[in-house]
Amino acid sequence: MFLKYIPESARAAGQEVLMKGASKLTPFIPIPQPTLLVGPGSSARLGQAVAGFGHHKILIVTDPVIAKLGLLQPLTDALEAGGAQFVVFDEITPDAPIPLIERGIEFYREHGCDAIVAFGGGSAMDASKAIAVAIATGKPLRALAGYLRALFRSPVRIYAVPTTAGTGSEVTVAAVIADPDNQAKLTIIDPRLVPKMAALDPSLMVGLPPAITAATGIDALTHAIEAFIGRWTTEYSNGMALSAVGMIFDNLRTAYRDGGNLQAREKMALASTYAGFAFTRANVGYVHAIAHQLGGLYHTPHGLANAILLPHVLRYSASAVTAQLAQLALRAHAGEEGEADEVLADKFIDAVQRLNDDLGIPRHLAALQDDDIPALAKAACAEGNTYPVPRYMTQRQCEALIRQVLPPEAAPRAPAKAARKTSTKSTRNAGAAAKPRRGASSKA
Repeated sequence: MFLKYIPESARAAGQEVLMKGASKLTPFIPIPQPTLLVGPGSSARLGQAVAGFGHHKILIVTDPVIAKLGLLQPLTDALEAGGAQFVVFDEITPDAPIPLIERGIEFYREHGCDAIVAFGGGSAMDASKAIAVAIATGKPLRALAGYLRALFRSPVRIYAVPTTAGTGSEVTVAAVIADPDNQAKLTIIDPRLVPKMAALDPSLMVGLPPAITAATGIDALTHAIEAFIGRWTTEYSNGMALSAVGMIFDNLRTAYRDGGNLQAREKMALASTYAGFAFTRANVGYVHAIAHQLGGLYHTPHGLANAILLPHVLRYSASAVTAQLAQLALRAHAGEEGEADEVLADKFIDAVQRLNDDLGIPRHLAALQDDDIPALAKAACAEGNTYPVPRYMTQRQCEALIRQVLPPEAAPRAPAKAARKTSTKSTRNAGAAAKPRRGASSKA
């Protein structure tokens, strides 16, 4: 109750000290890792393995498009060949909301299932995890939001087949679901939500539209970068993050322009998983904190929101993580050994923006309204200040950052006096944000 009397700057300093302390403990938190099957046909191999585990009946959670396209068939053929019983719940939508997940819970119970195969993008993965923990505990979904709310109850066993290369949810401890009544996102976190086995099958990803390939790819990049520049890094998370960044810069443009390139698709699937390993250990930051609010209010796809925000949050954080950004620049082939860290850091942020532009990612969020920004920033700070970010924000700083992605027609006109006082650096950055997109594909 006394927090409101403490200046935001002092609260941020205290949070920084707290997160530094927590960083000494996080390497010792046990986080399971799934068995990975990689390559074309791996979804069928997963089906063969699961069929041999003796489950009574398996619930496959997916979306109607995947079911209609027949992408389930290699998996279901393998299950049938192995004598496994299964049912399909194919109602998942993007940002699956609580009422939909509740239908999935009832479907699971009605059919007497005892295991789940999550088949699809991040929404199918998150819905599966939410169903698994709700079944185990009997608690309503809102009561499960937060950390370790399923103590002493093991969630239902989950297997995963991702069909996008972005969320990394096949290896993570969290499920993010939509709460439409409160226009918010809920996060359920428990290490036991990590799937037991996952298949990274690039043949399932060849038909992804370019725009989805782009947004999910930058989602994976955001996971890797935020894990690498945060305060909870470990040698393991750094290695995974650097590998993911290198593979994304080497392969995402190819996967975007040539969706049938199996090698690029497989590399992107691995990059997404490596980034998932990294941020599961090291956590994320303000890009995610703000993106979650945009998704809750405007239903903005998570990967797209991350992509639009990423260069702006990196510019804000750069002074605190110059050396780390320099390392990322070298891994992304954005600079040369021997260049000053400050130069390399700038080059890396520019390289992220160029990648966005080449993938047709807009520089502004069309749905964003100026009147919504104070509430968005308040909620983003409440979330982001619990993350081990390299540089904390006040609400005013967060509002200013979000305003950088306002569509030009929605941006408030600055008073002439204030405009004259704008620094050269701020003017340069504002101009960069307003430049038209380069390399935008007509496919997006």
